Amino acid sequence: FTVLGLVVLALGLWGLINKESFAQEKIGQISTDPMLVFVMLGLVLSTLCCVGALRENCCLLQVFSATVLVLVAAQVLEAIVAYSLQGQIEGYLRSGMLAAMVRYQDDLDLRFITDEIQIGLQCCGADNYRDWEYYNCSAPGVLSCGVPATCCVDPLENGTVWNSQCGVGSQQLDEFSAHSVNFQGGCLGGMSRWIEQHTGLIGAVGIVLLGVQIITLFITTRLMDNIHYKITYSGVKLQDNI
Repeated sequence: FTVLGLVVLALGLWGLINKESFAQEKIGQISTDPMLVFVMLGLVLSTLCCVGALRENCCLLQVFSATVLVLVAAQVLEAIVAYSLQGQIEGYLRSGMLAAMVRYQDDLDLRFITDEIQIGLQCCGADNYRDWEYYNCSAPGVLSCGVPATCCVDPLENGTVWNSQCGVGSQQLDEFSAHSVNFQGGCLGGMSRWIEQHTGLIGAVGIVLLGVQIITLFITTRLMDNIHYKITYSGVKLQDNI
């Protein structure tokens, strides 16, 4: 769990650095950055587990056990909800992504998540690239009739320079011409295919993580019992010596 805490901490720091949250013009808004939750959670997990075990501090170990128990309960509840709503998940994903696309320019966190999805899955929009209504031809500015640069097949010029306007005019092109400029398929299809291809792996990872957490609860309980026994035994031995 110390390692897990450090991984979560590293993930939070990666998100902050990747979004340039430490830049002078953004540092004032860092307190509202969702990635800060990962940083704090990673610090708490690693501190509670490492310090609590090394110092044999029952108070920290009890807090750690309660935290893990809450995580286990949340994961079980999440699995139950996901199973009961599996037919509606795609609809929720579509609504969420379309909402994120509408607020793409105004919300840096939603822009970051959307860009990472489009780059990682090589997709554009929810169902297809024409979902980017923010960039429709009635929108003002140079990006009208276009798509974000993360939709582009090759957003780099000469392999080094990021061209943020590579998707300009894509929505005015026919599908054959646009195919060489930006990705045609939507991200919902990409996410569905990825989940279908990795269903077994996702299930195995979930079961392993749940098992590790339950074993950790058992080990922590045993450690606290040993600490109480040592304290009690030391007190009895001291009384005998007196």
